[in-house]
Amino acid sequence: MSSRRRSDAGQASVELLGALPALIVLGLFLFQALAVGYSAVLAGNAAEAAGLALAGGVDANEAARAAVPGWSRARMRVAVTGGRVEVALRPPSPIDSVGRRLEVTSTAVVRAP
Repeated sequence: MSSRRRSDAGQASVELLGALPALIVLGLFLFQALAVGYSAVLAGNAAEAAGLALAGGVDANEAARAAVPGWSRARMRVAVTGGRVEVALRPPSPIDSVGRRLEVTSTAVVRAP
């Protein structure tokens, strides 16, 4: 019986090491999904703020940038065409090319009074 116990020693450690890459990939995937969702909410808020600013005769680009946290301003593009504002935001990502592909956009349209 003691020889069988010796052969099983360390088995859990080996299994954990085998599962560790899968757990890391799962964690990165979940982080990325949350980052994309949060970026979509931020883009929507920025588009709404820019649309309200545009309706009030204020700079829409500045209003959109003021509506988001500082870390996301460098990842944001704002395009104003007539009464239409489009905000594009790249979510944070450990892999930059993935973040570029997951860019989210939001649009607000304002009618001229």
